[in-house]
Amino acid sequence: MVMSALLGAAMVSSLAACGGQSDQPQSTGTAASSEAPAASGQKTKLSYWTIDRHDADYMKDVIKKFNETNKDNIEVEMTVMADNFNQSVDIAFASKQAPDIFRTNDFSGFVKKGYLLPLNDMMTDEMKQRYGNLLVEESNMVDGKVYSLPNTGQYWRLIYNVDLFKKAGINEPPKTIQEMVDDAKKITEAGKDIGAYGFAENFKNPDSAFGRIANPIGSLSGTSVVDGYNYKTGQFDFAADKPIVEALRQMKQDGSMLPGVESLDIDPLRAQFAAGKIGMYFNHSGEPAVYQSQFPTKINWSAALPPTIDGKQQGTVAIANAGSYIGINHDTPNKDKAWKFLEYIYNLDFQKAYHEKGLGISIVPDVNAVAQKPTMPGIEGFLPTKFDGLYAPTPLGATETKVEGVKIGSVIIRYMLEGGDLDKILADLTARYNAGLEKARAAGETKAKADPSFDPNKLQGSLAK
Repeated sequence: MVMSALLGAAMVSSLAACGGQSDQPQSTGTAASSEAPAASGQKTKLSYWTIDRHDADYMKDVIKKFNETNKDNIEVEMTVMADNFNQSVDIAFASKQAPDIFRTNDFSGFVKKGYLLPLNDMMTDEMKQRYGNLLVEESNMVDGKVYSLPNTGQYWRLIYNVDLFKKAGINEPPKTIQEMVDDAKKITEAGKDIGAYGFAENFKNPDSAFGRIANPIGSLSGTSVVDGYNYKTGQFDFAADKPIVEALRQMKQDGSMLPGVESLDIDPLRAQFAAGKIGMYFNHSGEPAVYQSQFPTKINWSAALPPTIDGKQQGTVAIANAGSYIGINHDTPNKDKAWKFLEYIYNLDFQKAYHEKGLGISIVPDVNAVAQKPTMPGIEGFLPTKFDGLYAPTPLGATETKVEGVKIGSVIIRYMLEGGDLDKILADLTARYNAGLEKARAAGETKAKADPSFDPNKLQGSLAK
């Protein structure tokens, strides 16, 4: 199997699920089911728990059709549980009321706790071949056992206000981080009459904000570094992020960032962008749905591949939340029938329709080869290119539980605001994170290791059929 993959657990956990949040569970029927039918011909009721609210209406229709057309007397009941999903799953397993099928929202955690059923023996040869390049250790399989399969992913882009770019005399999005700095300054100067600024990010959550910026830029630049972790050496190396950190500091010094950006959360940022007050920021392919429903806007906006450190695209933009989708309860007495539902979901027809409706952008090559472009406004700039790729999970999440002192995001934001000796700052971060990584490895909390043959440039076009 080809070793491609996605971003690590820490970055993934810091990003909002594209489905948003809901206050109360929404169910198409009863909660968890655990018992097989008592008599032949009786309906087998299977419970499906999901964290996704954005596709709930569509999935209700999909499940209704499955219930009406399957020949195995299976009736699936869906519950949308966007708040405290992982905790709810823990409680359900502890009380032996867990769902038969559920979103693998915490893949590594769910596997370690024994919640998920290996799918290898149920997968057909055709399915194994179809997903072969997308089966990745610690993303959807552990020690060769497959527990879930991918569907969609979050494609990272530079999101920009076309109107503000034109107002500032800029014809295209920046290709280098220096151009990004220069463009932010031009936009701020041109936008003084309307109170617009060139750049913003959700720095209230510093780890999330820095990851949203550094990971897309660094991975497309070919640094071999994501989340500060160097795949070639198997060690953290924050020095690779130095040009990106310097660019953030420069934009802040230039006055090109929205005032108060250090306390800006993601939804207030979106509101400001929708109002035409921000020139550009980084985020993923969930944004078109946000600007269609949550923050309707009349501005002319678009998305582009992120700039790189030197203008050369020597890697790929690392796709997030792409490793797994749904899995089966290890203890359900209805394993075979639960698999029937997974087969229904993990097929070309469903994934093609899901992609075309703009509910999520597929990472499965045969889907992208035949699917029509989604019609949702703004989605086109997020569609897959040869410069999008899957990276193995980084050990950042396991490492940060062992790191002593201030974490990466807070350190970077403090430098952005106050300055200092950046080489010394990054060297200290690198040393502390590698010490944490050593502890995490010793505790068996990560299997990440050096891959001297890793070449981010070879990932280009890897998702093409």
